[in-house]
Amino acid sequence: MSSASPSQKPDVTLSLNLSPPSPSPNDGLKPQERSVELIQLLLTCANHASSGNLRHADTCLCRISELASVSGDSMQRLAARFASALAARLVKRWPGLYKALNNGGLGLVSFDMDRARSVFLRSFSFLSFAYAIINRTLIQAMSGEQVIHIIDLGWGDPKLWVPFIRGVANGPDGPPRLKFTFVGMSKESQERLQGRLVKEAKTLNIMQIEFNIVNAKLRELTLDMLKVNSGEAIALTSILGLHALLAEDDRVDARFGLHNNNNKKINQVKECKRMAEFLEMVRSIGPKVVLLVEQESDHNSTRLADRFVEGLHYYSALFDWIDLKFGGFSCTDRTRLEEMFGQEIEDIVAGEGLEREERHERYVKWAFRFTKAGFRPVRLWYETMDEAREMVEGCRLGGFKVVSQKGSLMICWHERPIYAVSAWTCFSS
Repeated sequence: MSSASPSQKPDVTLSLNLSPPSPSPNDGLKPQERSVELIQLLLTCANHASSGNLRHADTCLCRISELASVSGDSMQRLAARFASALAARLVKRWPGLYKALNNGGLGLVSFDMDRARSVFLRSFSFLSFAYAIINRTLIQAMSGEQVIHIIDLGWGDPKLWVPFIRGVANGPDGPPRLKFTFVGMSKESQERLQGRLVKEAKTLNIMQIEFNIVNAKLRELTLDMLKVNSGEAIALTSILGLHALLAEDDRVDARFGLHNNNNKKINQVKECKRMAEFLEMVRSIGPKVVLLVEQESDHNSTRLADRFVEGLHYYSALFDWIDLKFGGFSCTDRTRLEEMFGQEIEDIVAGEGLEREERHERYVKWAFRFTKAGFRPVRLWYETMDEAREMVEGCRLGGFKVVSQKGSLMICWHERPIYAVSAWTCFSS
């Protein structure tokens, strides 16, 4: 999807709650009028930023700053985040200036990603549904196994793993030995998670648990770090993180526009050596199941215009949900959530090459990558699970719904798919 030219009205329909929290005396526009102008300004500014027209981009940002606000309605807040990302992209033309502004450390408060993610986990009811599906799939795949090795690629939420421990502890063949490998977590999160799981195991009084903590980023992960042993039944989970491996030095493509709107290859899956190598490594250890949760959007285009329009659609749905969740009122939790999403937006808009890691792709592209690497999908269902069915009904009341699509489960905000849950196993399994 590409943006319209600056002289045309953009053909964009965004899902946004436009009820104003308070009147804005500065612009005198109705919320709908202000939102339309903000969308036009943002798309025009993105085109100028992409082409390097700093003067016109600055003019757009001046007007956007008059209309946008981090404490306004959902469109105003979203526009403020995208405007900030565009400004960061422009400032990056002067690396010294950008680093001084972002890493000076004078009077700056570092963003606590762990705390923001904690708010995200508490607030998004769909995660409980995803957890229930993941746990049921894992327990079924591991039925009858005596030694189970779970590889968690950086998520590490006790709310996911405590129910799993309880589920396998009560299996017909008695409790298995459990081994957890946790990758890329902060030390504080590691200690908190380990303590919670050990406590649960002691409560059950029958569980042996071994931990393998890998202090490395996903891109740095090697087979040796996983400490896989013969006789282990292996499962791997990745929640909202695997797309980071799609980062590559594609700045040349972006600069010279090798992928343009007239190129039919734009809808094809981009080759990525690092991702292919990673999936080959995973395939080599023969996991019984791989669970994947990813953003259902396409932010991996080399063209800024395509990423920008796709990002406006995607994050407008999330900001719309945030308004419903918090009633349009500003609070610390809402600010943390939007700051977390704001960092993703800045990565998508301002980042290029290897530094751009928020390279979300749609399920159809993930399916292509996994199939090519020697995996086949495991059908997911929830209709027979009372707990999951109740969660789906609860999500529906809050604006979410779940749709089954080509073996995956799509978690949608109204009609917009937001997250995709899928499971995979090796072709030979």
